Amino acid sequence: MKQPLLVELLLDPTRAAQLSASDWDLLIRQARRANLIARLATQLDPQLETLPAGPVRHLRAALLIARRQRLATRWEADCLRAALQPLGIQPILLKGAAYLLADLPAAQGRLFGDVDLLVPKAQIEAAEAGLVAAGWDFDDELSDYDRRYYRQWMHEIPPLRHRQRETALDLHHTILPPTARIKVNTAALFEDARELADLPGLFVLAPVTMFLHSAAHLFHEGELDNGLRDLFDLDALLRDFGADPAFWTQLAPRAQVLGLTTPLFLALRYTTRLLGTPVPLEVMRQADAARPGNLAWLDACYERALMPVHASCDGPLTAPARLALYVRSHWLRMPVGLLARHLARKAWLRLQPPAEAQAA
Repeated sequence: MKQPLLVELLLDPTRAAQLSASDWDLLIRQARRANLIARLATQLDPQLETLPAGPVRHLRAALLIARRQRLATRWEADCLRAALQPLGIQPILLKGAAYLLADLPAAQGRLFGDVDLLVPKAQIEAAEAGLVAAGWDFDDELSDYDRRYYRQWMHEIPPLRHRQRETALDLHHTILPPTARIKVNTAALFEDARELADLPGLFVLAPVTMFLHSAAHLFHEGELDNGLRDLFDLDALLRDFGADPAFWTQLAPRAQVLGLTTPLFLALRYTTRLLGTPVPLEVMRQADAARPGNLAWLDACYERALMPVHASCDGPLTAPARLALYVRSHWLRMPVGLLARHLARKAWLRLQPPAEAQAA
């Protein structure tokens, strides 16, 4: 399949000098829809002075937003540390905030909407209480059923939002739902976490574990609006961590320990196929042990769905591919009986007037 213009430019920024006005218009639109405009701006930053003024205004604005988010995230991390450290809780930052505060290349131009934290399940109630006392609260519009859904079946409590700053926070006790078909060795996630040198009391996952968590997140996600952004995250992590030969030797064994061999296979398959990420052949061979039996179907879906949600990237099978992966994500999340009851309940509630649905 032909790569979108956005992917071509992110992989080869030198092409920017050859773009026509219509190319620039398409590129900016694709980048916005994929939530990759700040990453694109970061890639093109060295040559912005030589590029057309119109698109450069969009790119400079994206750089400002990314820089503002960097400052805001560091402030938020200090606030989280102040709320949880007195309780003896040492949370692990996940995904975008972790990339940023660990100063990884994956954070360059990486925009995200919330901060994700991981704490042991035994500390989840204390962490929740500490965060609520420090100003975070739950969404009033979340139904009682949805609150129970999070607490009984999910890997996180209901989303939190700060009452003054409006910052969003997801508090996890593991990385995939306990009801999921893949059973994560949650205790192992904490074994090799690394404390941030300039933010004592806050941790990030070790490189191999961080990559595997990012892979699990992407390939269990049903709504892939940010799928291409997350695929570029995986590419950046592999290129960065892969400079250390020990990363490659630890990758497949660590996936076995964590129970994430299938996400590892899928992450390596689609980063190499779609982005040309360099991966040693021996690592690909090790990961191939978890090759799914429905791989041709997954290829047909992911190679369409891991693209910007933009008309220029859509073909006749794009919408069915996205729907199929949405259904797959639910099938991975819950046993069939529980999933059927959950979906039936949600469908029934949607048919009720708002007041009656909340009472139900």
